[in-house]
Amino acid sequence: MGIALADAAASYGADVELVLGPVNLMPSEKNVKVINVITAGSMAEECISRFAGCDIAILSAAVADFSPVNAGKEKIKKTGKDLTLRLKPTKDIAMELGRLKKRDQLLAGFALETGNGITNAKEKLKSKRLDMIVLNSLEDRGAGFGYDTNRITIIDKYNNIDKFELKSKEEAARDILDKIVSMIK
Repeated sequence: MGIALADAAASYGADVELVLGPVNLMPSEKNVKVINVITAGSMAEECISRFAGCDIAILSAAVADFSPVNAGKEKIKKTGKDLTLRLKPTKDIAMELGRLKKRDQLLAGFALETGNGITNAKEKLKSKRLDMIVLNSLEDRGAGFGYDTNRITIIDKYNNIDKFELKSKEEAARDILDKIVSMIK
């Protein structure tokens, strides 16, 4: 969804910076500035450093919630013994940007849910100080990861809920941007 959103925003005339994790896709709009990152930590750093200079931030990445305490530089060889992997929480980018958000900025996030979607998305919207949240569900056939289509529900800070049918990710991106445009007018 991030690439579809970046392309759609650029086609709407926005200056777009896309902080992009390791993927095999690139935006088709040539005026999208891509900042490549590999880790959740580097994504957090790039997003936080750019946030003060933006009017609208859309957080669509499925960033890992945890990372290894000790990241090895080489493959861990099989020894025949059990292995304990210690993990630490990653920086919550949405929470941090919500904390830094100024009155004239709009912050949109995503929630990928498998149960109690609306309830969980509303809680995330409130706790992270988002202006709107886009709910995806892994329970929707043909939507989300691994598909060119998505079925979204948009919830805004005024508790308006807009449910959409299964659409191409490009069409879903336009629905999200149209909602953002209606909120900034």
